[in-house]
Amino acid sequence: MVDKIAIASCNGMSPNGLVSRVACGDCREENENVISICMGSTSADIDGGNNEMLKKFPIIAVNGCRGNCVNKILEAKGIEVADTLPVYEVLEDSCLVAMDPFRLGEVEEECVRIIKEELNLRIKEL
Repeated sequence: MVDKIAIASCNGMSPNGLVSRVACGDCREENENVISICMGSTSADIDGGNNEMLKKFPIIAVNGCRGNCVNKILEAKGIEVADTLPVYEVLEDSCLVAMDPFRLGEVEEECVRIIKEELNLRIKEL
């Protein structure tokens, strides 16, 4: 396993975006070898000042929806991702649908649990 792993969470205003952010936040808190990337800062970094830091550790991109914005933003910066976790696909397989983009109810908490479990598996594989 590598020294550190970076996770880049969806920042979108969709229910799966919220699930993505919470799952990544929980995962970061529970794993001392995990750091998180602020996609807002990454997007706003026009001159590429953060690029060297972004290349330091393998990145898992966690996309909330089919737009795959996390991957697109990182690719536009010339940053390769080690793995991509499509929240929308994982949740389709579970037959659960997050509905609220601002609050976590019972279903959304279960979605977070599922995504966090998948994220932890992928972290162990790196």
